[in-house]
Amino acid sequence: MIIFGTKGYLYRLAILTLVCGRCGNPAAHTLTKRVTKFTLFFVPLFPVSTTYLTQCTFCGAEEKVTGEQAERLRTQGSVTG
Repeated sequence: MIIFGTKGYLYRLAILTLVCGRCGNPAAHTLTKRVTKFTLFFVPLFPVSTTYLTQCTFCGAEEKVTGEQAERLRTQGSVTG
């Protein structure tokens, strides 16, 4: 008997201050990376899919972003001015 499946992992990459596209408020947004990995006997082997999301902490709206946009947002958030 072979046991296989998938398991999801969430990684918080940054917390940014952005204007929400849904509520219009300048609020904190969390930038997260969601990775789904193939598992065999409950051991994660390789990633099957990767998505990046921003979520508004004021209204809870989620928006998908590309990997390139996520990296750009992450680098802009780490710059201190």
